[in-house]
Amino acid sequence: MPLLNRQIIRFGIVGVVNTLNYYLLYLLFLHIIGFNYLVAHILAFMLSMIGSFFMNTYFTYGTKPTFKKFFQFPLTYVVNITVTTSSMYVLVDLLEFNENISPFIASLIAIPFTFIVSKKILVPKGEEKQSS
Repeated sequence: MPLLNRQIIRFGIVGVVNTLNYYLLYLLFLHIIGFNYLVAHILAFMLSMIGSFFMNTYFTYGTKPTFKKFFQFPLTYVVNITVTTSSMYVLVDLLEFNENISPFIASLIAIPFTFIVSKKILVPKGEEKQSS
């Protein structure tokens, strides 16, 4: 299987695990702690981003984590958080979607952007993993 296909599949697996992690944190902040849905979204998003960094570094791209990559990685999520937060607002406030379901829809919208940008940060030229 070509390397890009393996990376896309692994990115999808990491995405599912990370989305579940995010969603559990979101529900915790929303229903148990009682935060506003946007505050719950942003907090859960930031915490799950740390897990995403390590899962994508080791599993998706097969590279070593570094402090430089760790501090650059949030830059990959600037587009993601902008897309998901905007989508959440449109879905919940404008289209009156359920605030429990909207994070899933918003996450799906942002997936392609996140893959492209995270690969650029986590896999510098010449560091591409060739084996499975």
